[in-house]
Amino acid sequence: MGDVISGILGHINYIILGIFFTTLVIQLFFYFFIYSRIVFYNKKTPPRAKKEPVSVIICAKNEAENLKKFLPSILSQDYKDYEVIVVNDCSTDETDEVISQFLKKYKNLRTTSIPSDNKFSHGKKLAVTVGIKAAKNEILVFTDADCEPVSNKWLSRIQRNFTKKTDIVLGYGGYFPRPTFLNNYIRYDTLFIAMQYFSFALAKIPYMGIGRNLAYRKSLFFQNKGFANHYHLFSGDDDLFVNETANKHNTAIEVAADSFTRSLPKENWGEWFQQKARHFTTGKYYKKNHKFLLGLENISRFIYYSCFLYLILSLNFILFVLPAFGFRLLVQLIFFKKVTKLLNEKYLLLTSLFFDFVGLLINSILYGSIRLRRRRIKWK
Repeated sequence: MGDVISGILGHINYIILGIFFTTLVIQLFFYFFIYSRIVFYNKKTPPRAKKEPVSVIICAKNEAENLKKFLPSILSQDYKDYEVIVVNDCSTDETDEVISQFLKKYKNLRTTSIPSDNKFSHGKKLAVTVGIKAAKNEILVFTDADCEPVSNKWLSRIQRNFTKKTDIVLGYGGYFPRPTFLNNYIRYDTLFIAMQYFSFALAKIPYMGIGRNLAYRKSLFFQNKGFANHYHLFSGDDDLFVNETANKHNTAIEVAADSFTRSLPKENWGEWFQQKARHFTTGKYYKKNHKFLLGLENISRFIYYSCFLYLILSLNFILFVLPAFGFRLLVQLIFFKKVTKLLNEKYLLLTSLFFDFVGLLINSILYGSIRLRRRRIKWK
């Protein structure tokens, strides 16, 4: 009986070893064939595009303090012809007064508002749509009220990617650093997502962008009938729109250091939970090939770590498992070092090794709790 049990356990161990190496190969596929595209991206100067007029759209809901702090840097860009449209979305603070003060100083600032209605609730998509309809120009650049461009060249860098074939430009929106565990995780999570969507775009499989730093043509918005296909969702004004409209021909990226924006990070886990929960509600609406690839990466990484822990704790095949694990670890370090440098994210290299696994657990817990709660999540 003991020999039978030992034989069965031996077979199980070999099966787990096989699964470990299979998921390792899948992980290395993502690193070498997908992520390598942004890691070793040759930042060539985009084709010289005509400097077309630009409309910057910002949706503000109770953002008086953030507008005071960050709007001047957006209104003072080194760009000849652009307007900034702030959509005051049912604000109950001093947002309207702040905008009025800026209107006296900046000729390129315009504003529109959505009145409050207790009988009607809406998400950010209505505010974005109102801003787009108010825009005078074909090229639209989006950011948030709590975002600050890192330089006055932001608009120039984003706009220079628009050619006759380009409809969408994906930028990078990071977060201001803070000396907390939560901030480190938020910045890592943002960096990893950016590595993914930039790499997929360079692989001709664009699947998302972020509203903190995103641009597309006004005509594309109306050709797609705006957000009609997912208007019922409070989230998705950025990633779902890109997922619907982006293709291998019409999407470009911008990763010059002076093209980034920085945002205020959430200060506690509850606020971040709400923000991340909004993002998670859109993933199931992605195109099937995007869901497959993103799911494959997450699932294979989870199984990879699970098999590794089992094999190490059971002292099985250590001479095979440790070198394989070490090789992926080395690849991960090299890739993340290059990405952190490219996107100017400091002090995340070592923590990325920890968050590569822990992030899976955090996101799994978060996703599970969302499924259990099953309630609508507002954007503000």
